[in-house]
Amino acid sequence: MIRTRLSLAFFLFCVVLLGVGPGAIGAQVAPTAFKSPISLTVGGTASLFDPDYASNTLGGLGGYVDLNVFHGIGVEAEGRWQRLHEFEGISQDNYLIGPRVQLMHFWKARPYVKALGGFSNMNFGPGEGTGRFTTLAFGGGVDIHVTRRWSVRAIDAEYQYWPTFLDGSLSPFGVSAGVSYRIF
Repeated sequence: MIRTRLSLAFFLFCVVLLGVGPGAIGAQVAPTAFKSPISLTVGGTASLFDPDYASNTLGGLGGYVDLNVFHGIGVEAEGRWQRLHEFEGISQDNYLIGPRVQLMHFWKARPYVKALGGFSNMNFGPGEGTGRFTTLAFGGGVDIHVTRRWSVRAIDAEYQYWPTFLDGSLSPFGVSAGVSYRIF
């Protein structure tokens, strides 16, 4: 009789184990929320650039939008209007877009690299004319998160290459700094 009861208890124990399944035995509670890898950030910058055309440094203001689509991999679009400290009316405006990759994060700092393409408008001075030129830009920088939504773009260095500038090429370079706000 005891043997029958032990056999029945063992049989029921095995049925329960098989019914629950081996995956559920070691399972944990499912998380109630996940952090989305998608984020949208908008920001503004101030910049100083060597235009590689005149003997001065151009200053300007700009804006950018970062759309991260997968944990630090995304797209950046930027516009920069370099019209401060013009020499003889020479100015440059940039409109660029391309991939941006966050390299890692250390404490609140997030270094990144980017490769952008687009066009730049250049004003050659009063009565001299203007031009629109293909622009490739390579650079990187560091964003420092101050709060959950606000960040400081501590530095953004950029080297530009204008392959079809008049009879040759042009290579402006410069740095920017600014602030940004993460929308989502």
